[in-house]
Amino acid sequence: METCFYVQGMKCDGCIAKAREALADVPGVQSADFDLEAGTAVVTGDVDPQSVAQALAGVGYPAVVKSD
Repeated sequence: METCFYVQGMKCDGCIAKAREALADVPGVQSADFDLEAGTAVVTGDVDPQSVAQALAGVGYPAVVKSD
């Protein structure tokens, strides 16, 4: 299952590495792909979106679920 998020404040590959490290501690996360230009993240796995948003916010990248 994929969940898309809008993520603020990510500017470089270092930001992506920091965000991936934070998401590694979130239960159910299998992978995360980031698009710096669009300011989005696609998280794959059976995850609680609130947990993902909290983990990203905790390392300085506020995130909200992208609704279609």
